[in-house]
Amino acid sequence: MPAPKSKSPRKSPAKTKSAKAAAAGVADREDDAASGSGKSLVIVESPAKAKTLKKILGPNFQIKASVGHIRDLPQKKIGVDVKKDFEPVYEIMPDKADIVADLRSAAARCDTVYLAADPDREGEAIAWHIAALLKDEAKVIRRIEFHEITKNAILEAIQHPRDIDVNRVNAQQARRVLDRLVGYKLSPLLWKKVNKGLSAGRVQSVAVRLICEREAEIEAFIPEEYWTVACQLADAKDDALTFEAELAKVDGKKAALGNQEETDAVVARIKRAALAVSDVRTRESHRKPSPPFITSTLQREAATRYGFSVKKTMQVAQKLYEGIDVGEGPVGLITYMRTDSTRIADEAQAEAKDYILNQYGPSYYPSEPRLYLKKGKGAQDAHEAIRPTAVARKPQAIRDALSDDAYKLYKIIWSRFVASQMESASISTKTLEVDAGGCLLRTSHSHVTFPGYMAAYRGEDDAEGGEESRMPDLKAGDAVSLLNVKPTQHFTEPPPRFNEASLVKTMEELGIGRPSTYAPTIATVQDRGYVLKEDKALKPTPMGKAVNALLVEHFNDIVDVHFTANLETRLDDIADEKQAWKGVVRDFYGPFEATLEKASNEMQRVHVLADGVTCPNCSAPMAIKNSRWGSQFLGCTAYPECKTTLPMTGDKQPAPEDKPSEEPCPTCGALMVIRHGRFGPYLTCKAEGCKTNRPLVVKTGIRCLKCGQGDIVQKKSRYGKVFFGCDQYPKCDYALWNKPTGQTCPQCAAMLVEKNLKKGNFHACSSKECGYSVAIEAPSSAPESEPA
Repeated sequence: MPAPKSKSPRKSPAKTKSAKAAAAGVADREDDAASGSGKSLVIVESPAKAKTLKKILGPNFQIKASVGHIRDLPQKKIGVDVKKDFEPVYEIMPDKADIVADLRSAAARCDTVYLAADPDREGEAIAWHIAALLKDEAKVIRRIEFHEITKNAILEAIQHPRDIDVNRVNAQQARRVLDRLVGYKLSPLLWKKVNKGLSAGRVQSVAVRLICEREAEIEAFIPEEYWTVACQLADAKDDALTFEAELAKVDGKKAALGNQEETDAVVARIKRAALAVSDVRTRESHRKPSPPFITSTLQREAATRYGFSVKKTMQVAQKLYEGIDVGEGPVGLITYMRTDSTRIADEAQAEAKDYILNQYGPSYYPSEPRLYLKKGKGAQDAHEAIRPTAVARKPQAIRDALSDDAYKLYKIIWSRFVASQMESASISTKTLEVDAGGCLLRTSHSHVTFPGYMAAYRGEDDAEGGEESRMPDLKAGDAVSLLNVKPTQHFTEPPPRFNEASLVKTMEELGIGRPSTYAPTIATVQDRGYVLKEDKALKPTPMGKAVNALLVEHFNDIVDVHFTANLETRLDDIADEKQAWKGVVRDFYGPFEATLEKASNEMQRVHVLADGVTCPNCSAPMAIKNSRWGSQFLGCTAYPECKTTLPMTGDKQPAPEDKPSEEPCPTCGALMVIRHGRFGPYLTCKAEGCKTNRPLVVKTGIRCLKCGQGDIVQKKSRYGKVFFGCDQYPKCDYALWNKPTGQTCPQCAAMLVEKNLKKGNFHACSSKECGYSVAIEAPSSAPESEPA
């Protein structure tokens, strides 16, 4: 379907007289609408955003939500006419018919329709589709764009509407058509050669390849032995002044101890030597603040600090952007959260400057405002960085209006932005070196002499690294005593598996995908069963490995990192009107179609075998299969002669055999068995004619503190997250996210729960208002220090 006849504002800076007159006429009508003499309709994507805009624009504007896309390629056919130069065929989405009818009715009653979808390519495409559907009802259709949902930004957008940017729309169309062609052409081949229900995606397949290649590195890794030597030292004049130092060099070369024999020889040298300080030096350095968040850095920081998934981070950020009632009605708290730009507006910089000067003083503001340049392969720089819409709206001041997750995310966005405009921190690092018979021992301690931006925000790399007071005040030539020497054996470790945050970082560095695609890409590869999240790490499933191996062998371009990154660049060129979108699709499809035909003839049938699992009836290997509903099970490879099937667990492993339980069946009284299924273990009755199933309750043996009648049991939320709650629900709604200890808080008598954090294991109070916690020491397996 052809696009509405509108021009990109990027290519039409000058207008003819008639165009100017027409524009003036439209402007007059829009001014009338804004002043209340006419009726105006504003169409946004989400009801939450609509609520916020209603508060800002008032009764003269009707606000409607499209709830995302209202028109798309059809669900059950390809929807792209390849013979007609890849012309897409769009349909109203089945669940949006009522919304479209409502929008048409509202548009017919209004003078001007403002399309206010999100300020990115996807939002531009949504606006374009809405305009196409309302062209017969609406008198005037205009596009407005804003990057923060505040009164000034919204009113400014209303006063300066524009045409739909068809170049952006075409870039989105190209992406949609390319993805549809790959999915609809490649997926049936996978059904035929591997398994029913499989699918392949252009960007998702590259993400799976990255995860599979990392897993191959881990499997091929051969650990190498190495040793370190730590020494406990003291001032020879006062043994109470102790410090630790590490072996750094041996005979002037970097210490590289590969076995115990080498290490024992060095330890003996250190023990025999007369130790003395050989050098003491102090270095002053300055550490600059990090730029304000972009999409990828926000996702990584939220994952590191709070364990948020990429999807969760974007869901919470979306709510902060669209608006939350903080006591003054719904208000957008942050700017648009899908961005790869570190730019910030001059007004925001000025606001941050005033806040820093008033809150911290002149020494905390740099001599020149900080500017952050566009970085990263393929960065579009289309929007500002992610920042608070008002620096004066401090996180603690609106704490009660936000959920825990929203508060955490808003706090780091606010703090990171303020810190990004502050003076550098000053760090003093003191290094002390000790000569021990040709062996050089070294220790360094740093401390912050001026906090600078750290007063507002500390990142993961901003820890102080120790207190200088622990290092004795020694100078070169001073004698040192050796108290203990501790050699420790280590082995090199393989590269870590990707987690969601590190995968986003790698995709960004390679130019794969864009800010709006990171979260859906990672969610998709997990939903399809190609990747499994295990202790927050992403691990390929046997199905993921098998599909990736076939795609690499037969469709290497599709899953090639550089090819995909180059295609993303071409999509950017379409948005900048440097390339025609159908030309990009045409260049891709020709070689792809030829490869598809070749692969269809050459690709062999593949069984994805379950490791070590054989059929209990015929002993043939069992393979992983997909049901028509998308769930996975094990099927005998001797099918159709043998039709044996076995269930799989939710983590894509073969389900263990049924185990007897002591739970009686509530229907027939027979003892039930524990069976493992897609959603975990459950109880089922095996008595003849009885098909009763019930959840398996994991008891903690702890009485509920709220009602005093029920017991605390382990449960799962509808999203699969484990929590602990009273078994008397819904009569009692007592629930905890962390495992209870059975002990109560000495300060407030609430339940203590277990918390495992990077800094250690704790028993903490479950009450948010209390804050009590006590560290639990983990048993140490480290050997005792060897006495000197």
